[in-house]
Amino acid sequence: MAGIKEQQFTEEKPLLPEQRGVDPDLETCEQLIPAGDWKEHDVETPHGMLHVVIRGAPKGNKPAILTYHDVGLNHKLCFNSFFNNQDMQEITKHFVVCHVDAPGQQSGASQLPHGFQYPTMDQLAGMLPTVVQHFGFKSIVGIGVGAGAYVLAKFSLLFPDLVEGLVLLNIDPNGKGWIDWAAAKLSGLTSNLPETVLPHLFSQEELVNNTELVQSYRHQINTTINQFNLQLFWNMYNSRRDLEMNRGGTVIHAKTLKCPVMLVVGDNAPAEEGVVECNSKLDPTNTTFLKMADSGGLPQLTQPGKLTEAFKYFLQGMGYMPSASMTRLARSRTASLTSAGSTEGNRSRACTHSDSTEGVATVSHTMEVSC
Repeated sequence: MAGIKEQQFTEEKPLLPEQRGVDPDLETCEQLIPAGDWKEHDVETPHGMLHVVIRGAPKGNKPAILTYHDVGLNHKLCFNSFFNNQDMQEITKHFVVCHVDAPGQQSGASQLPHGFQYPTMDQLAGMLPTVVQHFGFKSIVGIGVGAGAYVLAKFSLLFPDLVEGLVLLNIDPNGKGWIDWAAAKLSGLTSNLPETVLPHLFSQEELVNNTELVQSYRHQINTTINQFNLQLFWNMYNSRRDLEMNRGGTVIHAKTLKCPVMLVVGDNAPAEEGVVECNSKLDPTNTTFLKMADSGGLPQLTQPGKLTEAFKYFLQGMGYMPSASMTRLARSRTASLTSAGSTEGNRSRACTHSDSTEGVATVSHTMEVSC
């Protein structure tokens, strides 16, 4: 297939906690990033209160990096391992970082009132402009996982001028069919909530092997997130509608994401089919599809170094993060890039192509990343 790019990143496998002389029961996500680096805020929006955690301040015309977690997680469980990665900190020192927790999902959240009408997925997206305005962000680069990726994609469709780029992990653009909806309902009646949510987050292989990561997250989902609130979010995510977007030329008045997008999924991840479907709906000139080997269901947890490297190139493709400021990354990584079907004179970028028309080939770019 023309335009296929293959990229390989060499990375040392992280040691397990016991190999580092650390008691794994004592190493929780909350210990990864010092609490003093972050400031917590409660932001009132048209659809209710949002818990937001911020580090840094807006820097000139640079966008903020805004994250949105998956269902079953919160910003700590979903992103602390990724943002604690030393190479990622090399990037984020140049940006303000904003983590958004879906209503009632933050650690220690009070139980929502009985009869509380949880915001729809569209309403969750509609809450974000208030956050952007509240903190004075000119625009954002979004990083979303699963349900959070859906929310950020919807936000970009509704407010394209506020979004400069999106990194979407494990996104499923399709609503639940009646059979899937009934199966989810039945599963909720016969299993406790963490066991219902885990197959959404982790690959079948990880679940069968009951990996240390699965065991840790089973415990943390059960103990750090209010189960009543989680059930409301889970039900609303499973009631989502199709994201109304289609690649230009496929349907009349097609609407799709206008900003550069990097789609990410692990091989054999439960979301793989949905991410492939999403790729077919996006503009191939500014979309990169990154499939990560040996990363399971949550690449930001299992392969944070590789994902950081891809994110660096994504930002550089948008005109941020000049190579001069990435010296530590350059020393700690080696990358080889091979391109098939490229034409001489095309402006090639390591991992992503912006929506600029200058020298960009009109083909889809798919990368297979392996250890």
